[in-house]
Amino acid sequence: MDESQFKTLRELAKDGTLSQRDLSKRMGLSLGRVNYLVNELLKKGYLKARRFKNSKNKIGYMYILTPRGAAEKITQTYRFLHRKLDEFDRLKHEIEILKQENNEDFQNNHRDRRNQKNQIN
Repeated sequence: MDESQFKTLRELAKDGTLSQRDLSKRMGLSLGRVNYLVNELLKKGYLKARRFKNSKNKIGYMYILTPRGAAEKITQTYRFLHRKLDEFDRLKHEIEILKQENNEDFQNNHRDRRNQKNQIN
């Protein structure tokens, strides 16, 4: 499951009455992409779609997470968290290296300026 499918599954688990149009706005994806993602989740058996009449008396769909979809959401959430925590650790390490480099550059620059000042006097 890719990240777009995972995010779609999460959003529909929160609110299964979202239209694909509303879901596309919420996720920042095209309506066609959302349609594709929803259909893939339906094919995989992670969602079921039920028709209903909404308050505007239009036919809409309610998306229901299946037990298989709920299990996959838990698995993918664990994997997502694991990836993000690894990424966070790598970023913290990189930030520390940049801070050290910046501190060394600052000290060298400051020392060079003092030397230049002393040479002028």
